[in-house]
Amino acid sequence: ATTLGAIEGAAESTAALLKLASGWWSDRVARRKPLIVLGYGLASVIRPLIGLAQSAGQVLAIRLTDRVGKGIRGAPRDALLADSVDPAIRGKAFGFHRAADHAGAVVGPLIAFAILQAGDVDLRKVLPKVFLLTAIPGALAVAMLLFAVKEVPRTRPEAAEKEKKAPPDLRQPMTRRFWAFLGVLFLFTLGNSSDAFLLLQAGQLGVAPVLLPILWAMLHVVKSAASTPGGALSDRVGRKPLLVAGWLIYAAVYLGLGRASQEWHVWALFAVYGLYFGLTEGVEKALVADLVPPERRGTAFGWYNLALGLGALPASLIFGAIWDRAGSFAAFAFGAGMALLAAIGISFVAPARLQATVK
Repeated sequence: ATTLGAIEGAAESTAALLKLASGWWSDRVARRKPLIVLGYGLASVIRPLIGLAQSAGQVLAIRLTDRVGKGIRGAPRDALLADSVDPAIRGKAFGFHRAADHAGAVVGPLIAFAILQAGDVDLRKVLPKVFLLTAIPGALAVAMLLFAVKEVPRTRPEAAEKEKKAPPDLRQPMTRRFWAFLGVLFLFTLGNSSDAFLLLQAGQLGVAPVLLPILWAMLHVVKSAASTPGGALSDRVGRKPLLVAGWLIYAAVYLGLGRASQEWHVWALFAVYGLYFGLTEGVEKALVADLVPPERRGTAFGWYNLALGLGALPASLIFGAIWDRAGSFAAFAFGAGMALLAAIGISFVAPARLQATVK
C-alpha cells in the first residue's frame, strides 16, 4: 500500500506543479490551445506504454510522464472553458465537462472487460494488450482538439500596446477568498488519497479482478449522471451547499468502506461515492473562475491544481502508511475525518452565493 501511495502521489504532484506553470504562461500568450494539444498529445503517446512495463519503476516513469502531459494541459483547458461560457451557467458548463469525461471513462473499462473476457485467462498476457489499445482513443482525442476545438480570441499585452488598447492587468491580485478556499481544499486533499486504494479494498472484500473494470465503470456512470445537474444546481443555490454536501458524502463513504465486510457493500458504496464527484468536481472549478479576474484565470487554475497536487503526494503516502501499520479502517477513518474538517472550514470561508463575486 505504501508503494502504491508513492507512485500515485508522485504522479499527481508532478502534474500539479506543471499546471501552475502552464496556467501562468497561458495568461501571457494569445492562445491557450497549443498547450492543451501538447498536453493531450504527450499523454496519448506515453500512456499505452504501461502495457510494456516490466517493473514498478517503469510504471512510475510512465505515470510521471503521463502526468506531465496532464500538467501541461489542465489549467489552460479549464481557463479556456471559463472564457467560453456565460458566468450564469459556469457551474453547469464545468459539470458538463466532468460528465463528458466520466462518460468516456465508462466506455473504456467496458471495452477492457470485453477484452479480458475474450482473451487469455492469464491476466499477465492479456493486460498489456488492453493498455496498448488506449493509443486509439488517444489519437482520436488529439485529432478532435486540432480540428474541432475553437480558441476564444484573446489579446497579449504586447499586442494591446501596439493597438493602443488597455492591456490585460496580469498583476491584478487574487482575492482573499480564493486563497482561503485553496487552504480548505488543501486540507480536504490531505485525506483524499488515490482511488487506487478503493480498488485495493474492493479486491480484499472479494470483488474479482476481472470485475474491477465493471465496478469502475459503474462509478463513472454515477459521476457522469450527477455532474451536470450538480454544476447547474450550484448556479442556482450557490457553490458552498454543494461542496459541503459532497464532502459529507465522501466522509460517509470512506467510513463505510472502512467497515465494509461483504462484496455487495463495495458496489453500494461505490455508487454513492459517485455522487460526491457530481456535487464537487465541476463546482470547485466554477468557484475558482468566480473568485478571480478573467485575466488571471489560467494562473488561478494553476494554483488550484497545485494545491490539489501538493496534497496528493502526502495524502497517498499517509493513507498507505496508516493502512500498512494500523489497517484499512484506520486509513479510511483518517480520510473521512479530513473531509469533515474541510466541510466545516468551507462553511466559514464561502458565503452561499459566492459564484456572483466575479463576472
